[in-house]
Amino acid sequence: MVLSTPLTQLAPSPAYICPHDRACTYLGQAALALEMDPNILRILEQPRKVVTVSIPVLLDNGEVQVLAGHRVQHCDVLGPYKGGTRYHPAVTLQELSALAMLMTWKCALVGIPYGGAKGGIAIDPRRYSVRELERITRRYTSELIKDIGPAIDIPAPDIGTSSQEMAWMMDTYSMNVGHAVPGVVTGKPISIGGSKGRAMATGRGVMITIREALAERGQTLFQTRIAIQGFGKVGAAAAALLHEAGAKIIAVSDVSGAFFAENGLDIPALEGYARENKGSLAGFPDAELITNAELLALPCDVLIPAALEDQITEENADQVQAQIVAEAANAPVTLMGDRLLEARGITVLPDILANAGGVVVSYLEWVQGQSYVFWDEERVNREMEGLMVQAYQRVSELAQNRRIPLRQAAYMLGVGRVAEALRDRGLYP
Repeated sequence: MVLSTPLTQLAPSPAYICPHDRACTYLGQAALALEMDPNILRILEQPRKVVTVSIPVLLDNGEVQVLAGHRVQHCDVLGPYKGGTRYHPAVTLQELSALAMLMTWKCALVGIPYGGAKGGIAIDPRRYSVRELERITRRYTSELIKDIGPAIDIPAPDIGTSSQEMAWMMDTYSMNVGHAVPGVVTGKPISIGGSKGRAMATGRGVMITIREALAERGQTLFQTRIAIQGFGKVGAAAAALLHEAGAKIIAVSDVSGAFFAENGLDIPALEGYARENKGSLAGFPDAELITNAELLALPCDVLIPAALEDQITEENADQVQAQIVAEAANAPVTLMGDRLLEARGITVLPDILANAGGVVVSYLEWVQGQSYVFWDEERVNREMEGLMVQAYQRVSELAQNRRIPLRQAAYMLGVGRVAEALRDRGLYP
């Protein structure tokens, strides 16, 4: 199934590039720098498998609604597919294909034996009851039963899903095969084989990457001024860990708006307020209410887009005043936005590096589940930090040696490892 215009036919700088074509553009740049065999590039431009399933669900009012569920599996040359499952109204096959490709490079970059995948359903989970979400998740899992498994494809939480959905997925899969299979998903509750440290993993990886980037500049996290767009699982975790390390979080945001404090927000108070307010920051009293657009333009040392895709574009990249942009979300900077930030000398910590902490700890959870030996949180964090620091150092060294942006260096390393494996394995049949 072809999901995009061939890379060679893309216009040089169109006003809009769909997510999959954007991912192919970065792939093409890496392939050119690596002098990659064109035949291998053709293989990597497209996902290996795209699965779309029908999900009839009985709603609480007695009505049956039929949803479409998707799973895109990009490349499994290094190991089983791995990637999140998102419930969000904006889910499309183009988006999932791009994110599956990014996951392939991310896993290869940090040195874990996975390929990339991504799944999802185009729904707003807030509009469904818990019982309806359980029915949707279980039916979705049942429809994918032949396409997932601990040695095939291992889903994880993403936007709109949590450890609860992973528990339902694991139980549904286990009931179908007749025995408990903790390795079929990651991001599960600890009670059924989840890993300690998983909840904070992506945010911790963001913190580690920023810390390493600052260290190269002779700086530390202490008193570093940071603005964070998004206060969900990743943004909130990053805020808490950066605050704990002494950074000054001057702004955060969620769907209700952005909250700014010149001298730094009280992050523990903000977390407590969100818990008591059904996860929302609306009405938080100890901050100035600003817009998300204003947050992105704040004078600060580090800007962390931790919400959705396409937040920094050619329209607002010239307004960014941060020295470092750390991509905690997937693809929060558009292709043209990235070029403009680079031209202005702003360092971008790319998503396939900055937010890789989540998949690293997912891998550690999978290892624990496969061996039925579970670790304490200190060991999980230590193992994850080691892999993240090594990955950052490899990317930074290549970027400095080749005098290229960190994103291009990260793609060259990730894509290069996958291409090498494809070359060594050969083409079947």
